[in-house]
Amino acid sequence: MTDATTPIISVAPITLAAPDRGQDLQVRVSAPTTGHDLPVVVLSHGMTLSMDDYAPLVGFWAARGFVVIQPTHLDSLGLAPDDPRTPLIWRIRTDDLTCVLDQLDAVEADVPGLTGRIDHDRIAVAGHSWGAQTASTLAGARVIDADGGPGESMADPRVGAAVLLCLPGTGGADLTPFAAEHFAFMSPDFAGMKTPSLIVAGDHDDSPLTVRGPDWFTDGYRLGPGATDLLTLFGAEHGLGGIQGYNDTRTTDESPERVAVIQQATLAYLRTALGLDDGAWPATRATLAATSDPLGRIDSK
Repeated sequence: MTDATTPIISVAPITLAAPDRGQDLQVRVSAPTTGHDLPVVVLSHGMTLSMDDYAPLVGFWAARGFVVIQPTHLDSLGLAPDDPRTPLIWRIRTDDLTCVLDQLDAVEADVPGLTGRIDHDRIAVAGHSWGAQTASTLAGARVIDADGGPGESMADPRVGAAVLLCLPGTGGADLTPFAAEHFAFMSPDFAGMKTPSLIVAGDHDDSPLTVRGPDWFTDGYRLGPGATDLLTLFGAEHGLGGIQGYNDTRTTDESPERVAVIQQATLAYLRTALGLDDGAWPATRATLAATSDPLGRIDSK
């Protein structure tokens, strides 16, 4: 395991060819400056954020041996409502992640000193909010189409694990009228989500997208066969204590301690799920369970 104090390099923008997207895909790559056989996390941002967000997670993972690749999705670029791509942004987001995996060699070549150091057989996806839904499609979740059946599978066999933070829950009657009108694609079918996945949710995350409460964000755990574990943060709202960035004014529940729990837990899950350290995740579960005044709990199935 890379030492926690390992310096990292972060390079942006790196441009990847995406001929069917209307414009090329730009990504940020963060990686430790030393080490080989480095596993990969492709991180999908929430709505209107970008490759420059989520520094508390990105820096933590990279300093501990991961190459973190962050695409900037089209919703960050201010597409006009009448742009023909606008109704398809949710699908293009998934294509962005696939594009990154297809061009890992180009990513390696564009980051000084990274060539030959990536482990192409240990790849995870991660995401927050809409980004969690995006990442979940590569883990096997589908979007229910207009006739009420699950749409095509976009699962990617190269993905060995997923970390899904504030993953939107089921659609239909669970959506508010606003969400049903503007985000009809937020109607997932989790039955095919078979890739090992950690769901992270806040028990105070009251979303304007659902008529239900915070438990909406745990549907992926309840319904996804591969969603083996659920980390629930006590008192956490949608920002989960501040994972979007340091000193981020969008965070309504700032808590460095809560962010630290997420950093440690997600790292441990990734290391165990990707076969790097079988004991990391069980140890984290045991530690949290033994804490006298814990900031959250872990459920497993």
